[in-house]
Amino acid sequence: MAAAPGDTVRTGPFAPKFIAVEGPIGVGKTTLARRLADTFRRPVLLEPAAENPFLNRFYREGRRYALPTQLFFLLHRADQIARLHDDDLIGPLLVADFLIEKDRLFAEVTLDAHEMTLYEQIYRTLDIRPPRPDLVIYLQAPVSVLLDRIRRRGIGYEQRIATDYLASLSDAYAEFFHFYDTAPLLIVNAAEIDFAHNERHYGALVAQIEAMDSVRQYFNPNPTLL
Repeated sequence: MAAAPGDTVRTGPFAPKFIAVEGPIGVGKTTLARRLADTFRRPVLLEPAAENPFLNRFYREGRRYALPTQLFFLLHRADQIARLHDDDLIGPLLVADFLIEKDRLFAEVTLDAHEMTLYEQIYRTLDIRPPRPDLVIYLQAPVSVLLDRIRRRGIGYEQRIATDYLASLSDAYAEFFHFYDTAPLLIVNAAEIDFAHNERHYGALVAQIEAMDSVRQYFNPNPTLL
């Protein structure tokens, strides 16, 4: 896999085989996942937001389409993970822009009690067994920053995302990762960092990844000093 323009392939002391990038809508996880895949020469696995036929209606009409939206994501993510176990070439080497655990996080925010019961039954039936990441990168940013980034990237259906919904998701992410201990975790303050266009910002993050030496670290750089 060729590196993207401006990317430098790194071979530092910590080169995780499976990296998962997570965070709320608009924080930049897909952009970062693509760059890391190029830098560390890993295949990239992306969640299928654009393929979900219910997502536009969910953002437009709300709870009425919450269950089919969530079940589409669950079934698609479960299939993606099942394929990893069938392909030894991809399974150990990967950058993904999601954790399967995030599916339940979204479900708890969007579904009512009866829908959640059905969701749980389906989830158990699928018997999902995801591989353990070598590193999880959790991107954080205030809701105001997320809304601004969503507006600027201009995806039509995302422009209907409600502030309250985005705030609830951000809170759910913060709580989830407060207790997360399944894999090494790098918590990144992404509010003022531009991983997509600023090479110094991106390079500083890669250096932080390579220097990981504990199960939980924080990356809170001052962008003016990078």
